[in-house]
Amino acid sequence: MASNTGFTLWLTGMSGTGKSTTAAYIAARLRQVGRNVEILDEGELGEALWAGLGDGKEDRTTVVKRLGFVASLLTRNGVAALVPCVSPYKPGREENRRTIGRYVEVYVDCPTEKLIERDSTGRYKKALNGEIPNFIGITEPYEPPNSPEVTIHSDVESVEDGAAKIFQSLLDLGYMTTEELKIITGKKMKANPLPAKGEKAEKAEKGGAKARRAEESKPAAKAPKADKGAKARPATRAARVAKPAAKKASKRKAR
Repeated sequence: MASNTGFTLWLTGMSGTGKSTTAAYIAARLRQVGRNVEILDEGELGEALWAGLGDGKEDRTTVVKRLGFVASLLTRNGVAALVPCVSPYKPGREENRRTIGRYVEVYVDCPTEKLIERDSTGRYKKALNGEIPNFIGITEPYEPPNSPEVTIHSDVESVEDGAAKIFQSLLDLGYMTTEELKIITGKKMKANPLPAKGEKAEKAEKGGAKARRAEESKPAAKAPKADKGAKARPATRAARVAKPAAKKASKRKAR
């Protein structure tokens, strides 16, 4: 086992994408090989770490900073800190990366339409109806990472598939060993060479440009301004999902 075993696995994404489920899955398997693990779940630590704070941007930034501080303490003391947290704003996440050092960002992505469909809590519906203010992805934007170590598409990838990506990244970064991962996965995994400094950002920029070109080429969509692109997932996208249902309701009333 590596001498310095601590690291922070920061799982970011909109509410309901599966961050906590993925964190629990990873934690169980890390404990299987004797790792010290703590899950800092945004949904469970509110009363202890930020009681009295609201859902505004400044308050959310404070939440991310406090979680990052605790994760940093755990990481430097040899603990694997798993942090499932919406953390919608890039500057807060990047500040934690600089502070913590041994930091792995996991973007758990899922289309807003799917999140609304499978929402069992009713929070998305309430947010669309204006009952929940400052709801990320509906009335407040979510800012996706530019170049996370791992991206999981939870609408099409299973928890196991997502975890395999995370374990591969941990191996590539030297935060886990091949022996540990053989116990966890039953397979002998091989570390991939890390991209040269600056290459990852360049690749992400090319990928972003490709996505923007694909979006602009869609015939049914109005062409957005090039400099605005898809930097954040705003409320308008989710609002469009709710329009057909609203029209049906108005037709029934007319009858």
